[in-house]
Amino acid sequence: MLPPDNITIYGEQFSSRLLIGSALYPSPATMTKAINASGADIVTVSLRRQQSAAAGDDFWQLIKNTGLKVLPNTAGCHSVKEVINLAKMCREVFATDWIKLELIGDDYNLQPDPFALLEATEILIKDGFKVLPYCTDDLVLCQRLDELGCEVLMPWGAPIGTGKGLLNSYNLKAIRERLPNSTLIVDAGLGLPSHACQALELGYDAVLLNSAIAGAGCPITMGRAFKAAVEAGRFAYNAKAMPEKDVAAPSTPTMGMPFWHQT
Repeated sequence: MLPPDNITIYGEQFSSRLLIGSALYPSPATMTKAINASGADIVTVSLRRQQSAAAGDDFWQLIKNTGLKVLPNTAGCHSVKEVINLAKMCREVFATDWIKLELIGDDYNLQPDPFALLEATEILIKDGFKVLPYCTDDLVLCQRLDELGCEVLMPWGAPIGTGKGLLNSYNLKAIRERLPNSTLIVDAGLGLPSHACQALELGYDAVLLNSAIAGAGCPITMGRAFKAAVEAGRFAYNAKAMPEKDVAAPSTPTMGMPFWHQT
């Protein structure tokens, strides 16, 4: 039997390398079944959504019933002041010092504001938060966040909700190579299980997604598909892929063949 291949996030161990969101599902029942089917150990929730009338009074109870680790997020915030206030509220409501830091700088593509993100991260870490910043795939930004004390970084694969997959695998690979000791999670932009598999093959520790499952024709089945894809990608990364070659190489051995068939 293979030894456990867990992921460590701020000192806690988890067996699943898929983190899942709790928004946009067609119904609460579908959300619960899809989350269970995904095998995720961590679910992210928005306090703003939790407080909205549309969420319903039972939403928080449904999340608690999953038994998963809750990762509050600051979705919808556009300033340092907003995220600081919301993070403190999340700490009180969800009784956790974990915070998925989202600070949007552009409403067109929902790109994070890198400058405000650094400022907010520094403030939150000094206040005792364990920050999981959602950021772009910019190496220098990730290095600065790492220097501030973020043990986990969450660069995007593509803009939120686009489903385009890994738009710049070169950048993502560079971040992995330059920050070998950081826990790296691709967050946002994934649409297909193959995208998640590719992220794990690159050496990323996990993926976080919401729309790809919640927006699927059958979120429950898609949850299962992403679970399998993440496992496949991790197996492939651990197995070490064969090196690429520029010329063809026969896969059939030539030993035992007549010499006139050998080159």
